[in-house]
Amino acid sequence: MLLPRQKVPDLTVPTLEHGPFDLSNDAAEKGTVVCFYRGLHCPLCATYLAELEKLTPGFEERGVKTVALSTDGLERTQQMAEKMNAKTLRMGYDLSLTKAREWGLYISTSRGKTSIGIEEPALFAEPGLFMITPAQTLYYGSVQTMPFVRPHFSELMGALDFAIQNDYPARGEYTGAV
Repeated sequence: MLLPRQKVPDLTVPTLEHGPFDLSNDAAEKGTVVCFYRGLHCPLCATYLAELEKLTPGFEERGVKTVALSTDGLERTQQMAEKMNAKTLRMGYDLSLTKAREWGLYISTSRGKTSIGIEEPALFAEPGLFMITPAQTLYYGSVQTMPFVRPHFSELMGALDFAIQNDYPARGEYTGAV
């Protein structure tokens, strides 16, 4: 399990239009929003990522970079980027299932074609959303077992405004006896 205020696993993947993404060298002033999504087969992911695309300039104004990653390969990631009209959101691909597990993501097996007629991969990672500090520590994290009921990016942006203004620390760091 990832712990707030602790270093997160290294994360390096290729992206479509922005060169390799390497979290340890991302150089975001306030941090990086890392959004793991299920893949091209997920209609909810396209809608979700379109919202992140729309809000990416607002995150950038706050000194926060964004990236969306999946276990899909290059071709499926290109199709997703076209579907959601990605221009500013970095779209990473070829995330290994091993790396997804290191990040605490749940792994699902294929159920065949989805409601939009696209075949699910044999194995793929379920969604996760993380805010990572410039020191590569966990500030915020949410992982899911299903594609439904995801955190809203606008709420995350509002929370970041509060956290930045008030130097609010990451919470959930206690690991002692209870």
